Amino acid sequence: MKDNSINYPSTKFLAAWPEFLTADQTPRPLIMGILNVTPDSFADHGRHFDHTAALAHARALVAEGADILDVGGESTRPFAEPVPLEEELRRVIPVIETIAPEIPIPISIDTYKASVARAALAAGAAIINDISALRFDPEMAKLAAAARAPVVLMHMQGSPRDMQLAPHYDDLMGEIADFFRERLDFALAQGIDRDLIVLDPGLGFGKTWEHNLEILRRLETLLELGCPLLVGPSRKGFIGQLTGQPAGPERDVGTLAAVLASVQHGARIVRTHNVASARQFLAVWAAIFQADCVC
Repeated sequence: MKDNSINYPSTKFLAAWPEFLTADQTPRPLIMGILNVTPDSFADHGRHFDHTAALAHARALVAEGADILDVGGESTRPFAEPVPLEEELRRVIPVIETIAPEIPIPISIDTYKASVARAALAAGAAIINDISALRFDPEMAKLAAAARAPVVLMHMQGSPRDMQLAPHYDDLMGEIADFFRERLDFALAQGIDRDLIVLDPGLGFGKTWEHNLEILRRLETLLELGCPLLVGPSRKGFIGQLTGQPAGPERDVGTLAAVLASVQHGARIVRTHNVASARQFLAVWAAIFQADCVC
């Protein structure tokens, strides 16, 4: 049942969600542009923490061709400390309230806190992007079900504070698949529609660089779970380890190689900082390999 305690502007987008995700409607993969409203992002070094800068960057991402705008107010880089609830709300809600009426694409809220997600949905967001896959806040699944909001469930071993201490798997892809099966069962039991669920294998979240490469090589094994896949390789540490490039835009070329591997192995959505380069790259790739592409 819909939660009538707040008004969810996302409902105007919800009806189009199944078609939005289908390759018949958009042959090329969808691009999720990243807006970090944080002072300590590893990828942009806090360039968009200021409210005015955040709004300008949001508009730029849309102009560059983003299909989804992902707004986050807490850095989840390795060893990051949690951000207090009120501070996270202060960072993201004014941005969403301002930008949502202006743009024609859906906004996702990157948070594991139900209170932040609820306020973001009320402000104009349409999608919940939860790195904890509904594990860290017991109210998140209830909110997603009540709002009928699409939700991204991400795999992570541990938490941001400890996930990179000593990541280990006996069967990497099997363990990720088992995690998603359990999370899908949980989400469905809470009343979340399966058609509204997207899965993210969580590159860099409790994985070594070798684990990340294996996920990209074997991503299609997760398609058997029956949900669209989202992959976020943008400017991640494994790209720096392979190329020697520092965190930031210097890793954008390497990111494109990971984006290509992602879409060739089944990703429907790619999450990136540099939307313009990803859009150009995928437009050419789709024109070469996909007939009748309108890019």
